[in-house]
Amino acid sequence: MRILLVLAHPLADSFAAGVAATAKAALEKGGHSVDLLDLYREGFDPRLQEEERCGYFDTPYDTTGVDDIVARLRAADGLILVFPQWWFNFPAILKGFFDRVFAPGVAFDHEQYGGRILPRLTNIRLFWALTTTGSPWWVVKLYMGNPVRRLLKRGIAAFCAKDVKFRMISLHDMDRVKPAQRAAHLAKIEKALERI
Repeated sequence: MRILLVLAHPLADSFAAGVAATAKAALEKGGHSVDLLDLYREGFDPRLQEEERCGYFDTPYDTTGVDDIVARLRAADGLILVFPQWWFNFPAILKGFFDRVFAPGVAFDHEQYGGRILPRLTNIRLFWALTTTGSPWWVVKLYMGNPVRRLLKRGIAAFCAKDVKFRMISLHDMDRVKPAQRAAHLAKIEKALERI
């Protein structure tokens, strides 16, 4: 399987970068090919440009500003996102990735007579998120309703891909976990990815 592994963290030595490295090694060990897209290191601009928004309903939609990333997404069978949750949401650079790359004609089509959108990422069969939160699990799940999981599973994955296998693995309370807990989390990710 060809996996597009997207990393969204500004620090090259972050735990998220360690998660991405662990994921890449586990996937390659399992015989998968991995295309690592490090949004910060590759200088991705998350800002939706004026001409992109103005042409949102044009057919075809102009993706020239992100054509290289669109090609990488189209070549993938699976998508794995690695990112921290900040303020119970995506880092801005990852939100910009969705805004600019998951565009009409790429991730979905507008229904001819308006209304719903039609999934277009039929090549993506696996959609995972490997993430961390600064809050305890109960705050994320019970108090906030797990907003990032909901957005990814019910919104992006369901609207853009059909019959996709979605999974999210999170390390909660990140600011207070001990090194042994971080190591156990990396081992959990490695084991999970070796099974796909």
